[in-house]
Amino acid sequence: MSYQIAIDGPAGAGKSTVARRVAKEKGFIYVDTGAMYRAMAYYLLTRKIDPADGEAIEKSCIDADITIQYENGEQVVLLNGENVNGMIRSEEVGNMASISSKNPRVRERLTHLQKELAKSNDVVMDGRDIGTCVLPDADVKVYLTASAGVRAKRRFHELTAKGERCDIKKIEEDIITRDKQDMNREIAPLRQAEDAVLLDASDMSIDEVVSAILELCR
Repeated sequence: MSYQIAIDGPAGAGKSTVARRVAKEKGFIYVDTGAMYRAMAYYLLTRKIDPADGEAIEKSCIDADITIQYENGEQVVLLNGENVNGMIRSEEVGNMASISSKNPRVRERLTHLQKELAKSNDVVMDGRDIGTCVLPDADVKVYLTASAGVRAKRRFHELTAKGERCDIKKIEEDIITRDKQDMNREIAPLRQAEDAVLLDASDMSIDEVVSAILELCR
């Protein structure tokens, strides 16, 4: 039997950073669900599917086999057996992923692939519907959150460190808007699973959050 850790929560709560750290500590596979959606988008682009053609997206997505494995310590995203790490980070792929991820059939296909991956591997998976939809029977479920103000401050520091000029108030407004969209979307809305442990990281360091999750695994 595989061991499954599901981490859900709003944007900017630190889910991916924490999930990677927990996976490394446990020796598990970190399943980057966002990368899987990007791989699907790349597949659709290679098939020259029009982003506006929902029917074509639905018909084509079923033929995409996407999984994640580790090679020499590096996470590798495989699309029909091919390493696509170097092809899925472009703006074009990101734009297609933003559109195609809203298609119910795409979500259905990737949820199936994520479930299959978790059946045969010990995994840490993060997202917005992992504990509620993808891994409802996960061994450990965490709902990781932080106040909008704290998340905005973190994002502000990330952007300014890259030399970008930004308005922290606008960032916070965008975060609040995105939270509402995620919580009220028709398919797999963001919500805390009934059996998930709530971790508010507003006043916690990454190390403290990781330690708290590792403690839940014992």
